[in-house]
Amino acid sequence: MSSRVLLEPDDGSLGPLLRMADDRLGADAGYGRHAHADVDVVAVLLTGSLRHAWGREAVLGPGDVAVLRAGRGMEHDEVAGAGGAHVVQTYLRAADPGAQPAHDVLLRPAGWVDLGRPDARLWVGAAGPDVPAGLRVVVRGDEVLVGPEPQDGDRVLVWQLDTARPAWASED
Repeated sequence: MSSRVLLEPDDGSLGPLLRMADDRLGADAGYGRHAHADVDVVAVLLTGSLRHAWGREAVLGPGDVAVLRAGRGMEHDEVAGAGGAHVVQTYLRAADPGAQPAHDVLLRPAGWVDLGRPDARLWVGAAGPDVPAGLRVVVRGDEVLVGPEPQDGDRVLVWQLDTARPAWASED
């Protein structure tokens, strides 16, 4: 497994966004059973397949978006299929920290993805004139880039975030 951190603001400058990573898992590899609490994780599967080992054990395919709400806490694993998996995972401060854990899979959404929270929105689509403004993540071939202008053939993820300083942010 390899994980490349794309963003990790520790100052609250991106509001609820805590971390974004470009993760690649080999065939049948997983992260290992691990715990989450007080975080929402949005996973966009770029290629391959990924089985989420918790609850109903959903299997994601290319283009699917999974939204994990860890709430008060849960343990899980994610395991790639026989062809491996390439996934962009975005960690957000929990919208409802004390809630019951939940996991939803949205099959190949296009346009705005309902994350069920007022402070973060995700748009998924292809490069073109309708790509909205926001924090752009461009998938160009096998490369994941933050911020560039999309080109023909790119897949694009756009985050719109409420960047008001959260209460936990340091006052420097």
